[in-house]
Amino acid sequence: MSAPWQSLRARMPVAVSAVLVLIPLLVAIFGPFVPLKMKPGLPYESGTRLGTDGLGRDVLQLLLVGGRTALGMAVGAVVLAYLIGGTIGLVAASTRHRWVDEGLIRPLDVLLPLPSLLVISVVAVGWRASPLAITLAVALVNVPTVARLVRAAALDAASGPVVEALRMQRESWVAIQLGYVGRSVLGPVAADLGTRITLAVFLVASVNFLGLGLSPTAPDWAVSVSRNREGVLLQPWAVVAPALMLVAFTLGFNLLADRLVHRSRRTATELVDR
Repeated sequence: MSAPWQSLRARMPVAVSAVLVLIPLLVAIFGPFVPLKMKPGLPYESGTRLGTDGLGRDVLQLLLVGGRTALGMAVGAVVLAYLIGGTIGLVAASTRHRWVDEGLIRPLDVLLPLPSLLVISVVAVGWRASPLAITLAVALVNVPTVARLVRAAALDAASGPVVEALRMQRESWVAIQLGYVGRSVLGPVAADLGTRITLAVFLVASVNFLGLGLSPTAPDWAVSVSRNREGVLLQPWAVVAPALMLVAFTLGFNLLADRLVHRSRRTATELVDR
């Protein structure tokens, strides 16, 4: 087998994963700007394009505008969880005072046993149809695990001789944490990121699917699946199209993260062997 063919086979899984992620991501970002208009029709009508949903609205138009909440809330929640939890983990790992470490990590242990979906559902019911409330709730349930992950990954580097040398050189705390300690956690964070975003998409979609999140008339992909599931035999695209978008993004992102982590580990092993 020729080298170009082997290289093509090695790149195929990454290319497929990237396509699975990019299609729903591009739809979520640029879909609302597509000038696509259609007058309301009959419920579950199989006409042009993808037909209509249970309220007589164009499924393709809903598909283009529904990804902004479906993916935006999940990705925003993960970014917020890493900003809060990552900062807590870095501070806890680099502190020289045990009471600071305990004071930062132990309160988060109270949130760990709580069922994530239950917490998010309670918040969603209290602040009905609020994307911001759902995003904050998803971030909140992810902060404890993110903080513990970052703390465990940064502990060895934060207590090592390199950090001591940097402190003797009067480097600032921010420069040490972001310039050296932060880089030591990139591997574990990359490995966790795929699972974390996939879980966030699942949680956001579950709350919306159960009718506890956004308004039942919202164009969100999960809401569309929930609202039109009873008419799936009459107009399957009203359910299949948004469901495919959610599955493609979660599956592709997870596969892509696993592939990149595997490649980084293989590169690290080759460097060590040299």
